[in-house]
Amino acid sequence: MASTQFEISEALGQLNKLAPTGYALGIHIEYTTPKFMFQTYPKAWLDYYSSNGLIMSDPMVAWAFQEVGARRWSDLDDPAGVMIKAAEHGMTHGVVVSVASEDSRTICGFANAEREFTDEEIAQIEDHVARIHENTADTAQLDPATIEQLKKMSIMVTHPGS
Repeated sequence: MASTQFEISEALGQLNKLAPTGYALGIHIEYTTPKFMFQTYPKAWLDYYSSNGLIMSDPMVAWAFQEVGARRWSDLDDPAGVMIKAAEHGMTHGVVVSVASEDSRTICGFANAEREFTDEEIAQIEDHVARIHENTADTAQLDPATIEQLKKMSIMVTHPGS
């Protein structure tokens, strides 16, 4: 299973390069809880988003629970102005990706402060997310060391320095 762990680490590294302003990956969300969560958005945004309960009005979340594939943030209907608030926190452009299988869904948002993501970048992001989704689909098949390493990676990515 070390190869699975390596593949996931490699995919996360590529996502870091592709989304220079950060990302949030909720992997295998069942009901409302992801099995794994990775967040590299700016801490100020994560704090603001959480303290203001923006998940309830986030157009990325609404879109991703209804659709699969990818969509630029600029193409989302945003009546609550969540994306305006994201831009105020330096995340002016982004893309949402949703991958679904049988009974779970992986939802991810990726940000870029400088420009829109290109179609090629979006395709690469979708590919990496699909690989992560597939490699973590059956946690019963993952050995305990891999699961523990994924949890540690989640903490390190989401809370650097912890």
